[in-house]
Amino acid sequence: MEFEVLVTRYFGTPDLETVSPAMLRDGLDRLHVDFGIECDSGHRFGLWTVMYMLGDAPDIDVAFADADERATARDFMDMVDEIDAD
Repeated sequence: MEFEVLVTRYFGTPDLETVSPAMLRDGLDRLHVDFGIECDSGHRFGLWTVMYMLGDAPDIDVAFADADERATARDFMDMVDEIDAD
């Protein structure tokens, strides 16, 4: 799953700066629903990363039952934090 494709799917545009607050909330609501029903672990992780990047991801201990998936999510969070620090 590519970030730009997911953003376009949920928010109607790849440019999040043009998304109104109402569109953002609606898109995030759809993301949460799809995350909750998605069975493929890779797709779930992709959805979670978009929510994380937008500041609205569920806690990893709630989002991922598998310890390896939680570790991967923590690694992703660390990588994003490192990029933000630069």
